[in-house]
Amino acid sequence: MDLIESIKNKARRATKNKMIVLTESTEERNLKAADYVLREDIAEIMFIGSEEEVKKRAKELKLDISKSIIVDPKESNKFEEYSSKFYELRKHKGITEEHARELMHDRMYFGTMAVKVGDAHGLVSGAVHKGAYETLRPALQIIKPKPYLSTVSGAFLMCLPTKEFGEDGVLVFADCAVVPEPTAEQLADIAIASSETFSALVGATPKVAMLSFSTKGSGAENPVVHKIIDATKIALSKRPELMLDGELQADAALVPWIGERKAPGSKVAGHANVLIFPDLNAGNIAYKLVERLAKARATGPILQGLAKPVNDLSRGASWEDIANLIAVTVVQAQNE
Repeated sequence: MDLIESIKNKARRATKNKMIVLTESTEERNLKAADYVLREDIAEIMFIGSEEEVKKRAKELKLDISKSIIVDPKESNKFEEYSSKFYELRKHKGITEEHARELMHDRMYFGTMAVKVGDAHGLVSGAVHKGAYETLRPALQIIKPKPYLSTVSGAFLMCLPTKEFGEDGVLVFADCAVVPEPTAEQLADIAIASSETFSALVGATPKVAMLSFSTKGSGAENPVVHKIIDATKIALSKRPELMLDGELQADAALVPWIGERKAPGSKVAGHANVLIFPDLNAGNIAYKLVERLAKARATGPILQGLAKPVNDLSRGASWEDIANLIAVTVVQAQNE
């Protein structure tokens, strides 16, 4: 059984925290994904939108979403409660009650508030929205990061067709979606969050490599390398039990004999299954190259570091990709 099927099975076994919000409620791929996950008992679905429009579109596509909940913010009996709660959360930033009510008409804000108060347990969006910002901004304002983290980042679950590297061919890459130029403190947070993502979804011990063009000082006196070294120290000071090491070149992180030669004594070198990239350029390029050249299956971006799960889709996502990310979101909710 491959990892995605394993994640779906974990979601099927879940008896609570299964209600996932879809805000792009008349979009064909979302409706196809909802039909599948409802039929397979992977998740319960809450659509945000016009009940008439959602049902009409599903009927046109010959899809069964009868087990879903459809909530129109304009008609919901939760509207006043959500507006009031949002005002209380943001009044210190100068938001007015009127503006809070206006924003709560927005599907993303309304859906995110449903997750915040526990009426839903996670949210998946982005198949239509232009970039993670439209998904992430409401999440940062309403749900906020976990109390021990200050950084939200985007990870990809990479499943390679061969079992040679990572955990039987499975690795987590981060950050590939959110933070362009992370500081040492942000890199440390990304490493901790990525280790949690790996543990929750893969069910194995994370071995985290802080990647660089240098291994253990081979990059000499370079500020980029020093940032990786500092990030490694910060992460280990927060989580001394983590199997985490850096700075490591990619080959030293992944290939056992190279890891032994370049970083002797390291518990991570040569066996890494979580790769932390020094910046967004490197992470995003790497995951796309591995996806295309190595024929890896990339699932994500999985937003990590939030107190409750909200996940962003690529606009090129298939309905299968959406269904997979819904299953991931259920498993994340079970682990919160």
